[in-house]
Amino acid sequence: MYSPKENMEQEKKTYETTFIINATLEDPQIETAIEKVKDLITKNGGEILAVEKWGRRRLAYPIKKKNNGYYTLIEFRAPGDLIAKLERHYQLDEQTLRYLTIQLDKKALKAKEQAPNKPPVPDEAEEVLSAETLPPK
Repeated sequence: MYSPKENMEQEKKTYETTFIINATLEDPQIETAIEKVKDLITKNGGEILAVEKWGRRRLAYPIKKKNNGYYTLIEFRAPGDLIAKLERHYQLDEQTLRYLTIQLDKKALKAKEQAPNKPPVPDEAEEVLSAETLPPK
């Protein structure tokens, strides 16, 4: 018998998660933190499509008294219930400064396929972010 609820749970959607790790950690520790996130995704029924390590960057404003962070972006396909587990992991991990997970819609996927393969420029996003979030003087 067909059950819409069962179909919803099994359906995998495409997500993108970006997180910032404390940059004062050594490189092996940063790699371990990234591997933990990748393992969490794969162990809960997800499949990793791409991993982009943007590296150490200066933050637009201090986060948890830190001025630098190691940026990582992971694109993956997974069932929807994985997102709550992933964000719970981020909250419990003291080395994760910030995170953001979004579901990519059909328009975003189509635009990504058509765009030439050039790396994103997080510096521009940081400038916009700092301009929007800083209080006026």
